[in-house]
Amino acid sequence: MSKVLENIISQAKKLNKKIVLPEGEDKRVVAAAAQSSAEKIARIVLLGDRDEIIAANPGQDLSAVEIVNPATDPKADEYARMLYELRKGKINKKTGQPEYADEQAAKASILKDYTMYAALMLKAGDADGLVSGACHSTANTLRPGLQVIKTAPGINTVSSSFVLVAPEGENKYNPDGVAVFGDCAINIEPDAQQIADIAISSAETARVIAGIEPRVAMLSFSTKGSGNDDKYFKSVPKMQEATALAKKAAPDLAIDGEFQFDAAVAPEVGKIKAPGSPVAGNANVFIFPNINAGNIGYKIAQRFGGYMALGPICQGFAKPINDLSRGCSAEDVRAVIAITALQAK
Repeated sequence: MSKVLENIISQAKKLNKKIVLPEGEDKRVVAAAAQSSAEKIARIVLLGDRDEIIAANPGQDLSAVEIVNPATDPKADEYARMLYELRKGKINKKTGQPEYADEQAAKASILKDYTMYAALMLKAGDADGLVSGACHSTANTLRPGLQVIKTAPGINTVSSSFVLVAPEGENKYNPDGVAVFGDCAINIEPDAQQIADIAISSAETARVIAGIEPRVAMLSFSTKGSGNDDKYFKSVPKMQEATALAKKAAPDLAIDGEFQFDAAVAPEVGKIKAPGSPVAGNANVFIFPNINAGNIGYKIAQRFGGYMALGPICQGFAKPINDLSRGCSAEDVRAVIAITALQAK
């Protein structure tokens, strides 16, 4: 285990947060719940039928795990009422009818959709964070968050980042041994305001999860106007505008751009291309112009550079929700539980 992940788990243990896992039908999730509870990484709530979960996972000690069956949970009516009030007046685009005709319709829905049930637990303060996605799509995981948890104050964009952990050995371009890349998984072609939000959220991830003081580089194929693509995509002006918006919204944040990657990380290049910049040649948080660049970038770092990628970590929600890969292992789920605990305030 990397020192960064060890530190994340160590910090999570001190917080005693309650994390809800709605996918009690998944053996990897159940194994992670058992291990995380045994190690006191967090207090775990697992959704599902207790007898079915125990029968399907005979080798797991679930004595420290709270198992909640929504079908028999006395709080189900309260959550249904909450959902109905939160979504009152919303129209289902497919049917043209209200999403929920009444509280009973809302209850029937959440008894089928455990991720929504978990989101309502989070909204009600009965959990501190939510981790899902082992057997559900990203859309199914994020939709309840967008509908009932919504975004944090001052942030209008839910986004993602990866914490990239350097392999053993010194790297002169990454002395921290860790970096944050955003957004590599959610926003396909974000506009300037969305990129500004992504930058601010990624800086918070750098502080809270990676344990570093963020120095944020807004990336492009251009450095300080050296290139332009007005004729094609206008991505350079977009990153310039995003930089200005982020600086205005977070004036105390070390953020600058637009930068080519070498100008962002190499001091010798930064001095030439962006003299006087507080970030050039010294960045540790990297904001990409779109998901193409971000996804390609983190995978290059992972495969060519040997970096370990933790994530995607969801950012921007008022309360922490994280999405798992459907190819995740129990160890991956355990790591995301710890990350989610750190995000909980």
